[in-house]
Amino acid sequence: MTDVLREAARLAEAGEPFALATVVSVRRPASSRRGDRALVTADGGLVGWVGGACSEPVVVREALRAVAEGTPRLVRIGPAGTRAGVGEDVVCAESHCASEGTVEVLVEPQLPAPLLAVVGEGPAARTLAALARTIGWRVTDEAAAGADAVVVATMGTRDEEALAEALALSTEYVALVASARRAAVVLSALRERGVAEAELARVRSPAGLDLGPCTQEEIAVAVLAELVAWRHERTPQAAPPEEAVDPVCGMTVAVEAAGASAEYGGTTYYFCCEHCRSTFLAEPERFTGAAAT
Repeated sequence: MTDVLREAARLAEAGEPFALATVVSVRRPASSRRGDRALVTADGGLVGWVGGACSEPVVVREALRAVAEGTPRLVRIGPAGTRAGVGEDVVCAESHCASEGTVEVLVEPQLPAPLLAVVGEGPAARTLAALARTIGWRVTDEAAAGADAVVVATMGTRDEEALAEALALSTEYVALVASARRAAVVLSALRERGVAEAELARVRSPAGLDLGPCTQEEIAVAVLAELVAWRHERTPQAAPPEEAVDPVCGMTVAVEAAGASAEYGGTTYYFCCEHCRSTFLAEPERFTGAAAT
């Protein structure tokens, strides 16, 4: 448990997505216990314990799906015939484990808070940075790679340079805190420097919701309100995991985190564990007709 929590703290600090998996129900016999917990990284690595070879591939697969979709799910892993009851919101997976126990695991994706770069030192910039931290966003004062949004609030001090740096990034949201007249001057200067019209069109200015005449602090509130709306309009950025069916046991596994793989007849087959791989290699012709990816 300590290792799981330490890794969760490290990934959260680094802004990396992951999923927490917690065993919430066990029907004997099973190797896991209620409260067992694991962390699944974005590349399918697992830290902790939620069960053996019969449970881990399912948990990893569902964790990667949860991170890609941004939604938690309850996963029931049991013997053949395991199904969800009427009205149950649960993902069911059949296990081929000889013990025939049943385990339920709550999988919760942990997605990093957006990273907001606030460039500037005036009241609007300081207030925006403080408010963004209050609602849980990560904040930096430099337009650096990895920022999800950049707000340039330099208020006439190196506006062109700061905005050019922001546009050089693959940032989704770029805003300039300035009056319409000042924004036109800044954009014109960048146009003369050779910045493409398509790039200039990305700039949101005046930044924030239109609240009428505002103080610097109120401008920060208007910008944050627009940022919050923008965040909720975004679609999940993670691609769904590539999956394959283990030709031996029929389990669907995440390719990136598959326990084993083998080449046969010019095709790569993926397995939930080494046992299935060994069984396949002993009689590959028996299983190739049933394989699916």
